[in-house]
This record gives sequence, structure tokens and C-alpha cells, in this order.
Amino acid sequence: MDNLEYQKIIERIRQFSKDRDWGQFHDPKNLAISLQLEASEVLELFQWTKDNQIKEGKLEDIADELADVFYWVILLSNHYNIDLLQVLSKKMDKNELKYPVEKAKGVATKYTEL
Repeated sequence: MDNLEYQKIIERIRQFSKDRDWGQFHDPKNLAISLQLEASEVLELFQWTKDNQIKEGKLEDIADELADVFYWVILLSNHYNIDLLQVLSKKMDKNELKYPVEKAKGVATKYTEL
């Protein structure tokens, strides 16, 4: 996703909320709660599955729930004027330093234990 596409999505979300006068409910606490609730709905789709296999016909549900998570991430980051694309790039820089390939390849160990 390039920056122009990202800006269009942000504007569409802002307009969606504005048209419904929902901004009054979108304080950071409620945005964070909504984000967590939607993330839990993603997790729920894997509940009681064997070997992490999703149930037949549930891929579209997973896609919808991931879109909901993304929606709330965008609203929360927008509240604080955080450019997600920029901070994600910076975070990846940090992660690459924390998890150098020569130490982290093929292991699921936290960086503090590498």
C-alpha cells in the first residue's frame, strides 16, 4: 500500500465516522477497547480448531475481522496523528537490530535471550 492509498483509506474512515456523528464516541480508550474486541474476534475463529486449521468457509470471516482490526488501528493512530506507514518502517528497523538473522533464524526466542 502506498501513501496515497493509505491517505484515501484514512479519509474514507473519517468520512464514514463523520457522516454518522460517531466521533463523539471515538476517544482513545474506546478505540483501544474496540481494537482489542475485534482482535479477539479473529482469535475466536481459531478456537476449538485442530492444528490451527480454520473451519470450512471461515476465510472470509477472518478477512472481515482483520479488516475490522485494521479499521480501529487506523482510527487510533489517526487520533494521535501517527503515520502508520512511517512508524512501521521505523519499527522494522528496530526489529532487524533486535533480531539479527545470524542469531534469530529458525528460532522463536525473544531478543533478550538471543
